[in-house]
Amino acid sequence: MTKERTLGQLQDEVDRYIGQFDEGYFGPFEILAGLMEELGEVSTEIQHLYGTKKKKDKETSALEEELGDFLFHIICMANREDIDLEKALTQTLHKYKTRDENRWTRKECNDD
Repeated sequence: MTKERTLGQLQDEVDRYIGQFDEGYFGPFEILAGLMEELGEVSTEIQHLYGTKKKKDKETSALEEELGDFLFHIICMANREDIDLEKALTQTLHKYKTRDENRWTRKECNDD
């Protein structure tokens, strides 16, 4: 059973992992290349799940794994660039909540 962690804690965990190697974080272009590769793998999984190219019966979905790989690379980029992902996501959520406040049809809630 895995303990839930905040984005900040995940960033610290990745930083400790990368910090044990002399090479440290790759450069921004190398991390970006890794992100693009992982995004392609996420895309392939989406295609297998929802598109016309299905996996063979014995193959299982790896979407969770691929999203984890993608997130790892995002965290590496954020750590390398000294970006607090919790702060960045909070700012982004605020932007979406204010900019798109009336853009979408809200679900009706029954408070009966």
